[in-house]
Amino acid sequence: MMNWQQLISNKRLGQESRHPMRHDDRTEFKRDYDRLIFSAPFRRLQNKTQVFPLPGSVFVHNRLTHSLEVASVGMSLGSDVAAALMQQQPALKETMIGEIGQIVATACLAHDMGNPPFGHSGEKAIQTFFTEGPGNELKSMLSTAFWHDITHFEGNANAFRLLTHQFKGRRNGGFVMTYTTLASIVKYPFSSALSGKKGKFGFFATELEYFQRIADEMGIIRFETSPLGVRYARHPLVYLVEAADDICYEVMDIEDAHKLKILSFDETCSLLLGFFDGAVREQIMKRVDEEGLTDDNEKIVYMRACVIGALERECVQAFVKHEKEILSGSFEGSLIDAISELPREAYRRCAALSKERIYRSKPVLDVELSGYRIMETLMEQMIEAVRHPERYYSQQLIGRVSSQYDIDSPHLETRLMAVIDYISGMTDVYALDIYQKISGISLPIV
Repeated sequence: MMNWQQLISNKRLGQESRHPMRHDDRTEFKRDYDRLIFSAPFRRLQNKTQVFPLPGSVFVHNRLTHSLEVASVGMSLGSDVAAALMQQQPALKETMIGEIGQIVATACLAHDMGNPPFGHSGEKAIQTFFTEGPGNELKSMLSTAFWHDITHFEGNANAFRLLTHQFKGRRNGGFVMTYTTLASIVKYPFSSALSGKKGKFGFFATELEYFQRIADEMGIIRFETSPLGVRYARHPLVYLVEAADDICYEVMDIEDAHKLKILSFDETCSLLLGFFDGAVREQIMKRVDEEGLTDDNEKIVYMRACVIGALERECVQAFVKHEKEILSGSFEGSLIDAISELPREAYRRCAALSKERIYRSKPVLDVELSGYRIMETLMEQMIEAVRHPERYYSQQLIGRVSSQYDIDSPHLETRLMAVIDYISGMTDVYALDIYQKISGISLPIV
C-alpha cells in the first residue's frame, strides 16, 4: 500500500543533496509551476494543434489554451480532494497533502509538452517512418529497447524525457523538477515493450533510470520487472491529471465544434444538458434567462461551465471513494469511468459523437493529412542526414539544428533520438516552414 507522506516529495531530480535557496515564500511545487509557465517548450504549445486547425477568424483551442484550462481544473480537483481526505483522515494535515492542488495543476501544464507537431498525426508519422518507411532498414542496427521506443513513439513518454533529459546547455536533470510533479505526469508507468496494442507507455529506455529512482523513492508499487521492461502502479495524482484532461478536452471540443458550426446549437445544448437531471436542467435554463444571455455562443459557454463544475465534483467523489484501491494499485480505469451513471453516460455520448462528427470532420482530417506528410518528409531528410553526416547536404541540414541536441554524437541511436527530439519539439508553423524550405517550395526572404 502506498502512503501519502512518502508519495508527496519535494526532492528535486538532479539536486537531491542540495538545499534550495530561498528568495521568497513559494513552495517547491509552486516553483515547478513557475518554471514551466516561463519555459520555451511550454510557450511553443501556442502553435501546436489541439484538434482543429490553428485559428483563422474563429479562435479555437490550441495546446497552450488547453493546457492552461486543464491546469485550472486540475487545481480544483487536487484542492478539493486534499480537503476531503484531510476531513476524513485528520492525521494527513501533518503531511504535505495540502499541496496536491498545486502539484496537479503543474503536472497538467506539462502533460502535453511532449506532443509533436500536428498531434496524433505527428506521433503516427514518427512511428511509421520506422515501421513502414525507410527507417525500417535500421532495425538490425539498433537495440531492441530503442527500437520499441521509436516504433511506439509517444507524447506522454516524450514529456517525461523533455523534463528530465540532460540536453546540452541545460542544468543537470533537465528542468530539475520535484519527484512528485514528475511522477504525476506519467500516465502509463511502464516500458514501451509492455505497451500492448494501444502502444502507450510512460518513459523511454534513456530515462528509465530516472523514473525508477523517483518511483522507488516514493514507494510507488512495482508490479513487474522482466527482460521486456518494468511496470509500476500509477502515482495516485495521475488519476487527477487524467481526469482534468478528460473533462477539458471532451467538453471544450464540443464547444469548439459549435463555434465552427460542425454541431448545431440544439445538438450542443442536448449534449451539455444531458449531464443533468430534469430539475437541474430547468435551473440552468432559468439562469440563462435571468442573466439575459441572448447570444448562442454565450449560452453554450454557461452550460459548458456547469458541466465542467459537475464533472469536477463527481471526479473528486470518485477519487475519495476509491482512495484505498488507488493507493494499493488495484484501481482500474479512469475516474470518469467511476462517476455516477447519468454524467458518465452523458460523457460517453459526447465521446461517441466527437469521434464520429468532430475528429473525422474535414478540417481535422485535412490537418492530419498535411501534418503527416510534413512530418514524414522531415523525418526522411533528417534521419538520412544523421546516417550519412559526411555528405554535403547532410552537413547543411545538421548545421541548422540547435546545439542543445546531440546530433553530432558518434553513436547512431543518440543521433536518431536527437532528430526525434528536434522534430517533436517543433511547432506546427515551424515544421511547415522547414518543410517548405528543404522541399524547395519557399526561399527565405532577407
